[in-house]
Amino acid sequence: MPLSEDEQRILQEIEANLTATDPALAEQVAQTTIYRHAARTIRWAFVGVIAGLAWMLITFTRSVWLGAVGFLAMLACLLIIERNVRKMGKAGMDSITQSLRSGSLGGAFGDFGKRFRERWHRDDT
Repeated sequence: MPLSEDEQRILQEIEANLTATDPALAEQVAQTTIYRHAARTIRWAFVGVIAGLAWMLITFTRSVWLGAVGFLAMLACLLIIERNVRKMGKAGMDSITQSLRSGSLGGAFGDFGKRFRERWHRDDT
């Protein structure tokens, strides 16, 4: 159901007010999608799988129970990955593969590198 003219006008006023008061938040909200959020969660869960694997390999020789903790951590992270891949669905996966083909990972995985460079940028003068 489309918005009425009055509702569209109110929505435009709210958007203009948000852009005027907090442009950084308005830009962040405009760029964040469910696909980007799911891709970010998948990335961190993958790091958790690697950490769980390392934990399991290091501690398994000392104690089977400590190794089992690493295995359970890996299992939990894999379940998180599976759940987020399902959330993204075909449209999200197509969006990510299109970004990979074009060579631009920023669209699929956010602008982490840009934020990192801005945060730690030093003047060499």
